Amino acid sequence: MNGCETMELPRDAVLLRIFIGENERSARTPLYEAIVLKAREMRLAGATVLRGPMGFGLSSHLHTTKILRLSQDLPLIIEIVDTQEKIDAFLPTLDQMMASASGLVTLEKVQVLQYGKGNGGG
Repeated sequence: MNGCETMELPRDAVLLRIFIGENERSARTPLYEAIVLKAREMRLAGATVLRGPMGFGLSSHLHTTKILRLSQDLPLIIEIVDTQEKIDAFLPTLDQMMASASGLVTLEKVQVLQYGKGNGGG
């Protein structure tokens, strides 16, 4: 298996969205990094981590970069898109990883309009 192997993604897919704080950990590793690496290991189509400049969660504590001191726990969103079956297979692993973390996990159906190169080139 080479590093450039491509995966097929059907038009009807699922978006897994995970909201956590950047201070959340999995052992010594940042939780967002552990989730992305596990998704890659399980051969999910892809994952993206987005960092938010402001947000709040269950505690209503505001996390922002606007405060004079830089926030140490900005909101992160991890998005993973793949088939329903592959996302369903990933959820028990994610559940274990999130066991001691505070966060929100959502699922929604999406339509994939483009995945990979759009010009059909090799």
